[in-house]
Amino acid sequence: MRICVVGAGAIGGMLGARLAQAGNTVSLVARGAHLQAIRSDGLALIDDAGVQHVARPACATDTLAELGPQDVVVLAMKAHQVADVAAQLTPLLESGTRIVTMQNGIPWWYFHGLTGPWHGTALHSLDPDGSIARHVPAERIIGSVVYPACEVIRPGVIRVIEGNRFSLGEPDGSDTPSIRAISAVFMAAGLRAPVTSDIRSEIWLKVWGNLSFNPISALTHATLEDICLYGPTRALAAGMMTEAQAIGEKLGVRFKVSLDKRIAGAQAVGQHKTSMLQDVEQGRPLELQALVGSVAELGRITQTPTPSIDAVWALASLLARTLQQHQARLSVASTTRNRP
Repeated sequence: MRICVVGAGAIGGMLGARLAQAGNTVSLVARGAHLQAIRSDGLALIDDAGVQHVARPACATDTLAELGPQDVVVLAMKAHQVADVAAQLTPLLESGTRIVTMQNGIPWWYFHGLTGPWHGTALHSLDPDGSIARHVPAERIIGSVVYPACEVIRPGVIRVIEGNRFSLGEPDGSDTPSIRAISAVFMAAGLRAPVTSDIRSEIWLKVWGNLSFNPISALTHATLEDICLYGPTRALAAGMMTEAQAIGEKLGVRFKVSLDKRIAGAQAVGQHKTSMLQDVEQGRPLELQALVGSVAELGRITQTPTPSIDAVWALASLLARTLQQHQARLSVASTTRNRP
C-alpha cells in the first residue's frame, strides 16, 4: 500500500517505520535535522523492549509536491499545524485516497457524518477561516485515536515508550472496505488497529482527561500524579471533566468509564509530564485550541455552561501568548542544585 505520513515526528515516525518494515511503500514528510538523518541513515525505531530497528522509507522529504498519489495519507502533525499543510495535499489525492487524522483533541471535522440539529456545524476554534475543510475533503477522512507514547531522542531516532494501538473509525460510523483494508495493513505491521463504529466516544474519552490535565500541568508545572494527589487541582480537573461530560452527552457521546476511574487512571501514570507541559518547557506552541478551546466552543454550541473550562482556557491562553511573544520557554529548576 502507498502510504504518506505527513509529520514523521514521534508518533508519525513510529507508525511510518512500522509500516515501511512491513513492506509498504512509505513516504515520510519531515524537516530539518530529523529529515536529513532519515535520508542518510534511515529511520531508527527503538521498541519498548529496547531493540533497535532501522526502516528505509521509499521517500523522505519536506515537500509534498514531490510525492505522487497515495492510497492513504496520514496526518500525524499537531492540530495547530494542519492548516499549514492542508492546501499542499492535493497532489497526494486520487479517487480512492483516504486521509487518516491523528490529532489530539476534538477534530475539525467533528460534525461531518452526524445527523441531528448540529449537522454541518463548523468549529471555528479549529478551522477559523474554513481553509482545512476546503482542502481536506470530508468524505475522505478516517478518524483515529492514538494511544502509543513515543519520543524523538535525537534526529532520525524514535523511542517507543509504550503502546501500539491506533483506533480507527469512519465519521458516519459505517464499516467500509477501505477502513478494513487500512486496519489490516496496520495490523500486519504489528500494530493494534480496531475499527470502531463510534469513534467520537473514543475521542472524547481521551479528550476528557487531556482538556484538564494538560493545561493544569502547563500552568503549574506539576505531573499527572501531583495534580491528582493535590486536592484543589484534583477538584478543578474533576470540575472541568464534569462540564465536558455534560457537553459530550448532549452530543450523544457515551462515556464508558466513570469520572473517578478516569482520574485514577491519570494518577496511576505517576510522575509523568503531559505533552503540553513538555511544550512549555521546550518553547513550542501549545495544543490549546484542540484540547480546550474546542470543548469550550462545543459548550456554547450546546448551551452548556463551562465556567471551569473557560477560566483555565483563559489562563493557559495567556501563558501561550506570553511565551510566543517573548519566544521563550519556561521550566522549574531546583534551587538546591548548586548548593554545597
